[in-house]
Amino acid sequence: MSPLPVEPAWRLAERKEEHRWLIAGLWSEQAVGIVGGEPKCCKSFLALDIAVAAGIPCLRRFAVPRSGRVLLYAAEDALHIVRRRFDGICEAAGVTLADLDIQVITAPTLRLDLDADRNNLADTVARLQPRLLILDPFVRLHRIDENASGEVAPLLAFLRELQRRYGVAVLVVHHARKGAGNARAGQALRGSSEFHAWGDSNLYLRRDGDDLTLTVEHRAAPSLAPIAIALAQRGPALALEVVDPPEASTSAQPVTPSPSTLDERIAAVLADIAGAIPFAELRIRCRVRAATLYARLAALTDAGCVVKTDQGYRIAGN
Repeated sequence: MSPLPVEPAWRLAERKEEHRWLIAGLWSEQAVGIVGGEPKCCKSFLALDIAVAAGIPCLRRFAVPRSGRVLLYAAEDALHIVRRRFDGICEAAGVTLADLDIQVITAPTLRLDLDADRNNLADTVARLQPRLLILDPFVRLHRIDENASGEVAPLLAFLRELQRRYGVAVLVVHHARKGAGNARAGQALRGSSEFHAWGDSNLYLRRDGDDLTLTVEHRAAPSLAPIAIALAQRGPALALEVVDPPEASTSAQPVTPSPSTLDERIAAVLADIAGAIPFAELRIRCRVRAATLYARLAALTDAGCVVKTDQGYRIAGN
């Protein structure tokens, strides 16, 4: 037997480490969790958009601080459908699928309730070392009773073990109960309450008529306000996108048309400023959520378009 490690209280860190993101605001680094929702809520589209975010901002809004490999098992859709969806998302994002490090498991079946399949998945993760493992959907990965906590818990514990052993984030697509629209998002998941309790980062999709809403929950970080999204057709591309709320005019005077994208609004504000502008003031002028602005500023800073200073943000080159 070995004694547990201890540390004198005075040597404990005075401040916690800065929260690290796999996708800023949406998914914590090395988090396990659920993408949940009722049927036809675009759960698989969101999971694939997160996979494409291995190299670019998710939903073209949420920055990826460090790109990396994604390992995907799509148990419900034929591989040519997965490819077509990937192509549409990449078309909308302006990237080439071949330039992204997304590895797809092509085995016809994968059952997490079988020792052999669990060992094969663990060996694949050990060999490929992905930053993110996506399993879509959970219902196709076993033959257990999802309502029985004693049967669900060992499968989720196995995925948690993968996360801890290999430092990989794990995203599982899971269905919500039909007719659970009035329940809290996590409590609407089908089956045992183990699912909701297991997740470090959870994303929930809900549909109200034609309106689709994304709800974000984190165990160790503030959650975002609900996000309106839509599955949009842009030429040959079919992909999810964030729907910005309409901006009401506060003046009876004629309004000059504002820039059409958030990046353009940021650039327009910064161009009018001599020097740098604090984040809070920039958010007010851009009329956008703090998390959304943070994600776009991170992407623009990484691209060299914007510079962050002690005083705030400014256009690069000013």
